Amino acid sequence: MIRLDIFSDPICPWCYIGKSRLDRALEARPEHPFSVQWHPFQLNPDMPAEGMDRRDYLEAKFGGQDGAVKAYLPVATEAEASGLDINLEAIKRTPNTLNAHRLIHWAGIEMKQNAVVDRLFRAYFIDGIDIGNTTQLVEIAGSVGMDGDVVGRLLETDADVADIQARDLDARQKGVQSVPTFLVANQHVVPGAQPTELWMQVIDDLTAQLADQNAKTTAP
Repeated sequence: MIRLDIFSDPICPWCYIGKSRLDRALEARPEHPFSVQWHPFQLNPDMPAEGMDRRDYLEAKFGGQDGAVKAYLPVATEAEASGLDINLEAIKRTPNTLNAHRLIHWAGIEMKQNAVVDRLFRAYFIDGIDIGNTTQLVEIAGSVGMDGDVVGRLLETDADVADIQARDLDARQKGVQSVPTFLVANQHVVPGAQPTELWMQVIDDLTAQLADQNAKTTAP
């Protein structure tokens, strides 16, 4: 298998779009060689633990409603082109995503990372759920087959907080400046929400390379 490391934040709309496009490629190529791992990158690492009102956040970040509309217009356009529903009007709070990243980390231990990431994106961008809320995170964990009681108890502690923060910092120090950022085989960086067709081509190229390597290895 070939590692596909994805640096992402569950409140990043481009990450949601990028995942949906990658998922389509993986579905079209079920024999793909990727082993997908998700990694933390907080868009707002200084966000208060309780999050903040969405309107206040947008006005502070984009200089008012007009700036926010301009910033999110390409998001809405690309989401529609990708067949995605994004209900920005439903989002009332912008959360601190540290606990969401902790949940993604624990899901990886149980081989449920992709399912949790998918649920977080849908909860935030479709249902307008505050994914910084502990109760909501416990429900999301339970919805993918994780033990919600265990997750709830962990979220009441500082378990893996330092690890998540260190990994986030390490990504920045290694040059990750925006998300999504994809790292193929620990060598090739693919930034942004790339088209499904590009991922299919990458998969085809890698599959051909692996087949060629195997042929050389087994040749008499």
